[in-house]
Amino acid sequence: MTSHQHHQHGHGPQDGHDHDLATMFTAEYWDDRYGSADSVWSGNPNPRLVATVEALPPGDALDVGAGEGADAIWLAGRGWKVTGVDISQVALDRAADVAATQAGPEVAARITWRQADVLAWTPEREAYDLVSAQFMHLPWEDLQTLHRKLAAAVRPGGTLLIVGHHPSDVEAFDRPAHLAALMYPAERMAGTLDPADWEIEASNPGRAYTDGEGRTVTLHDAIVRAVRR
Repeated sequence: MTSHQHHQHGHGPQDGHDHDLATMFTAEYWDDRYGSADSVWSGNPNPRLVATVEALPPGDALDVGAGEGADAIWLAGRGWKVTGVDISQVALDRAADVAATQAGPEVAARITWRQADVLAWTPEREAYDLVSAQFMHLPWEDLQTLHRKLAAAVRPGGTLLIVGHHPSDVEAFDRPAHLAALMYPAERMAGTLDPADWEIEASNPGRAYTDGEGRTVTLHDAIVRAVRR
């Protein structure tokens, strides 16, 4: 349950084994996954985050599902003070190491890494100018609950950015069946927010993706970008 830092290939195991859904939401699952490879994602920030943030002045950011830290490190490099939260301590230790050795002490000092199960954790209210959740795949009720908590953490004038895989990706790409059930269109995700309190943009733009066999397909991201009034 962590954000995509590689080519946003899909959540969960890619080895053809169909894991029970419940295990996918445990620290043990993610610690094992991160522990089994030198790096799981590419180390590049998510492009939808980059596109959203480029026009924003730096402030306080919350990166939920921080994984190996590419988004948090990129934000800190642009002057943001970042809290990166993930369920996997293994991932966060790797992220902290990358920040210190590759981004440098000044950037690393702007990031706080925090291990937490986002389903059990509640961020501080109205504490952030940017709250980003990239490719957090959860059952609908859990996702709605998480989105409400994340929305409450955004300051007036601040931005909430939620990015997921659109359900149509299942046809374009071979994803495990249990993950298909955890993909929702942007309009459905945006329904969690009250338009009286938020200026909301919901979109499902496509992007070209080249798979492991060299085939190019079009994937769609479900994006909710909202500014608290």
